Amino acid sequence: QVQLVESGGRLVQAGGSLRLSCAASGRTFSNYAVGWFRQAPGKDHECVAFIRWSGGSTYYADSVKGRFTISRDNAKNTVYLQMNNLKPEDTAVYLCAADPRKYGNSRSAYDYWGQGTQVTVSS
Repeated sequence: QVQLVESGGRLVQAGGSLRLSCAASGRTFSNYAVGWFRQAPGKDHECVAFIRWSGGSTYYADSVKGRFTISRDNAKNTVYLQMNNLKPEDTAVYLCAADPRKYGNSRSAYDYWGQGTQVTVSS
């Protein structure tokens, strides 16, 4: 098993930037694909980005393409989500998820989840 802890969420003004971190413990994190999801009140989970095991392949939702960047530092067992030009519609709880065998933009692609970190973007 792997344990995931997100951090970095806070209140930020529109147009600002944040970097979220997903720190893993318990297993060799480089063997896991990692996805960042978000859930706004009253809405379903949305996968905003994922990165495959080696870090060479990434995916971004259209809603964040060009503004968000996912990256990983396997030496630190951490995956990052750099978020630039934030908009009020980016307000949500952001969660990271990991899996050693699957990847994709659906919740079912990941077996391990963190508790989430709140991002609030004010207009």
